[in-house]
Amino acid sequence: ARWFRLAADQGDVDAQAQLGVHFRFGCDGVPQDDKEAARWFRLAADQGDASAQFQLGALLRISCDGVPQDLAESARCFHLAADQGDANAKGNFALLYAKGRGVPKDFGEAARFFRLAAEQGIAQ
Repeated sequence: ARWFRLAADQGDVDAQAQLGVHFRFGCDGVPQDDKEAARWFRLAADQGDASAQFQLGALLRISCDGVPQDLAESARCFHLAADQGDANAKGNFALLYAKGRGVPKDFGEAARFFRLAAEQGIAQ
């Protein structure tokens, strides 16, 4: 985790996303900390990393320690990741459309994103 931190501090997007995972799940000697995970995911997401966009969207969809729920931002993150082909983001974005959470309820868009996710092997 130390090397990830050094690279992440220098702006390496892959290291930032990986450090976010370490904080999210508390692995490799890094304590679990959702707020710190969100910070690193945000840095990587802002640089266009689809995995970090998905992970940030997932954190913002629910209320976690130190990370308030923000459904509109969660939907935006899922959409960005979905546009890059992330199948899990497509499925999660579809759920938000189906429930009208963070985006207007739209069963047509929900069906479209569910279909796109299913084409990549994601079952919801």
